[in-house]
Amino acid sequence: MMNQMGSQGSVVNQKRRLVFGVLILLLVDVIWVASSELTSYIFKQEEYNKPFFSTFAKTSMFILYLLGFLVWRPWSQQCSGGFRRPHPTLFSDAEECLTPFIAENGYSNSLSESLYVPVKFQDSSLDIISTASSDCEVAQSPKKSRVRFSNIMEIRQLPSNQALEAKLSRMSYAACKDQESLLKTAGKLTVSEVAKISFFVCFVWFLANFSYQQALSDTEVAIVNILSSTSGLFTLILAAIFPSSSSDRFTLSKLLAVALSIGGVALVSVSSMESSGGKGTFGTLWSLAGAALYAVYIVMIKRKVDREGKMDIPMFFGFLGLFNLLFLWPGFLLLHYTGFEAFELPSNLVCTYILINGLIGTVLSEFLWLWGCFLTSSLIGTLSLSLTIPLSIIADMFLQKVHFSWMFFVGSVPVFLSFFTATLLCHYNNWDPVTVGLRRMFAFICRKKRFRLPEDSEQTESLIPLHTLSQED
Repeated sequence: MMNQMGSQGSVVNQKRRLVFGVLILLLVDVIWVASSELTSYIFKQEEYNKPFFSTFAKTSMFILYLLGFLVWRPWSQQCSGGFRRPHPTLFSDAEECLTPFIAENGYSNSLSESLYVPVKFQDSSLDIISTASSDCEVAQSPKKSRVRFSNIMEIRQLPSNQALEAKLSRMSYAACKDQESLLKTAGKLTVSEVAKISFFVCFVWFLANFSYQQALSDTEVAIVNILSSTSGLFTLILAAIFPSSSSDRFTLSKLLAVALSIGGVALVSVSSMESSGGKGTFGTLWSLAGAALYAVYIVMIKRKVDREGKMDIPMFFGFLGLFNLLFLWPGFLLLHYTGFEAFELPSNLVCTYILINGLIGTVLSEFLWLWGCFLTSSLIGTLSLSLTIPLSIIADMFLQKVHFSWMFFVGSVPVFLSFFTATLLCHYNNWDPVTVGLRRMFAFICRKKRFRLPEDSEQTESLIPLHTLSQED
């Protein structure tokens, strides 16, 4: 009875978490669409068309995540530990002997060859005296069996990505509780490694967001969001060209999703050119460039981080904002003297808009989206991004009084479906429903042709021996 009540309570809690997570993701969609509309309003209505300044200011606000080193204990413990990965203490003597051997022979991805090292007993003096006296007693009574342990132990070292997990799996529950901090950080990247990855992708991330901001200054929010959703298709193509795992292979289902996306993008681009004139062409190109750069950023992250829980995402964004602030400010000088974007400080009202947009539309929304993904799943979190397409269309129609052509609505449907398909194909590895369907259809057709016989064929074959017997009689 108690078990049933406990199971029912856990199911109810899980449903509450799911509902709460979905509500958070819906709130994030509304925030992102409102942020895009506010950015478009700043560029067009307030006449402060500075995409680089807007991108630099909002991305630099990610540095607020680094306050986690002051309030979040696991981060501060990593800093006090000297930015080094926690290392298991078991078999330390054997590991010291194995280190030069592994370095010399290069055994890193599989079990090393057998290596025999002497055992270093750490018995106290009393234990030595007691074992010596027991040995004397055993020697005096030859009838009793003696057990001798070898002074040499055989060691084969696991690869580095499995050694810590193997050690933790052999630990008792009490030992795991004692080393709870080690368990939480097991397999995770250290602070220095996260900082290196942030620096590695900082420039690509900034260019992707700058392209998105530049597109908002040239065309409507709905068109930008639809074209930006093609980043999932660019990710599929780049992952197939530069695979990081076996699940990145290109399949017929991915090809169909790419074809759907290309058709939809072509229709949306044509409608954008007709409605906005020549300026819509630049907005389309900037949107596609931002989608492609964001796909490059995703593939780079995948090659560095093979699973989601390996890296602290808020820490990653915090270092991203820090490096953006330290290294990308010369872009103001470059764009100013080339005439692409003249540097100009915003008014107090525009500065307030940018500050609110950065804190809520960038920093808070990323935190809420991650929280929603933890409460639901990464698949639901990614699929929730597709809701920004209809929301942005509604916002443009009612707030901006924008009238879209029938070609825009026809083209948005395949782009929406391709985004949905690309998300499912990325989540479920090695899933190829198109190939499976074609194989089943081919097998069904072949089975029909193979077993298509005349109506009385079975009766005719069974009656032949009877006729022969009757003629012989």
